[in-house]
Amino acid sequence: MENSLLQRIAAGDSTATTACIEKYGGLVWSLARRLSPTTTDAEDAVQEIFVDIWRNAERYRAELSEEATFVAMLARRRLIDRLRKHRRELDSQPIDEQALQYPSPPQTPQTEIAEEASRATACMEGLRSDERNVLELSIYHGLPQTRISERTGIPLGTVKTHARRGLVKLRDCMQLRALRPRKGAEAR
Repeated sequence: MENSLLQRIAAGDSTATTACIEKYGGLVWSLARRLSPTTTDAEDAVQEIFVDIWRNAERYRAELSEEATFVAMLARRRLIDRLRKHRRELDSQPIDEQALQYPSPPQTPQTEIAEEASRATACMEGLRSDERNVLELSIYHGLPQTRISERTGIPLGTVKTHARRGLVKLRDCMQLRALRPRKGAEAR
């Protein structure tokens, strides 16, 4: 039985290297071109992939896979690693000097915040106790729904239902209360 190209590369046969590039260059190039952001990046990737092939040729086992499958697998892994690295690299862009010249947005007056908090508290008190309990555990204690379910013994689906219904009722209540005139404004 004749040795495969990868087995010959692993044995140090220099003619096998050229034959491997000729045989699998198109496959590697097509994968690199498809999974690389630019042509230059694809060219660099192809070089890295063939270096990986030379380094890992001894790992190829003909009884486990076809040679082309092994080459494609190595190429795909290298390309995915390059994509992940590329995504992790930060895009450093200079700070826009004009953006720094604009004033910060106006702050909401404390009285408005206090009124909004008062409306929210009143709306929370108007909820059913099970809905209020679920929302309080979520909002005030920061618990995820799974933990609320564990803590209260309520099934997860019911916790989700209470949270959804409670939030809808809160939203509606807040909207209604926002439309009502303020007590101080009525006297004017």
